[in-house]
Amino acid sequence: MKYKIVMDSCGELPEEQKNDPHFELVPLELQVGDYRTWDDESFDQADFLRRVAESETVAKSACPSPERYMRAYDTPEETEIYVVTLSAPLSGSYNSAELAKSMYLEDHPDKKIHVFNSCSASCGETQIAFQIRDMAEAGASFDEIVEKVGRFRDEMTTYFVLDDLDPLRKNGRLTGLKSLVASTLSIKPILSSTPIGEIRQLGQAVGIKKSLAKMVSFIQKEKPDADKRPAMITHCNAPERAELVKQLCESVLGCKVVLIQNMAGVSTLYAAAGGIIVTI
Repeated sequence: MKYKIVMDSCGELPEEQKNDPHFELVPLELQVGDYRTWDDESFDQADFLRRVAESETVAKSACPSPERYMRAYDTPEETEIYVVTLSAPLSGSYNSAELAKSMYLEDHPDKKIHVFNSCSASCGETQIAFQIRDMAEAGASFDEIVEKVGRFRDEMTTYFVLDDLDPLRKNGRLTGLKSLVASTLSIKPILSSTPIGEIRQLGQAVGIKKSLAKMVSFIQKEKPDADKRPAMITHCNAPERAELVKQLCESVLGCKVVLIQNMAGVSTLYAAAGGIIVTI
């Protein structure tokens, strides 16, 4: 056990990885009005969505403190620490993790720590974490993992279709998308990440099924080698939509490995009920 993967809680993990000592999730704090909760194993998605629907104020998140990251780094058994955070343009989590790294290495110079700005969120973080795990288990060196996983990150794109854009809009995450149509009259914008982790609009469609199909068509155009890439899907209380996208990924893109997960707290806050995220 010489390596450890630390993720902020915007990245979702399957149950078997949650119990794997190689992984640790560092929780963000979520707030709806006067209600505060941690995005950890105590998070109740149904209760949180109800509180958001009933609140007159916008729900917010707060990134982990450097001290919290330092506690995750402080494991004497592991000499190599890999950290995966939310996209830096969307959250302070990356800067917090980097500050923690600098502070921790002052007293522990023999450790190796690398912080990956995922340039993504949700299952994008998971994709990167799994690449780190696979390479570490195969015996790759620290420098090799940093280089090759960084290249994997640069080639990965996050795509999403949301029923409700208000959480992103009110939290200032849609700055610069001047052409974005309000999510009314069943018009659903198809969004994706830029290479530096900002949000761009690819197009739009009327109705959720057409929007999801159009999203897959954009993936097909931008990722001609999709059949050779792992695909991950997260959904916010929308398993049927996730299954539809999985079927499209398999039939249209030829994807052979497609993992589906329900969203954790941070992704639930910003994607809202019905949201679908795909990384490939």
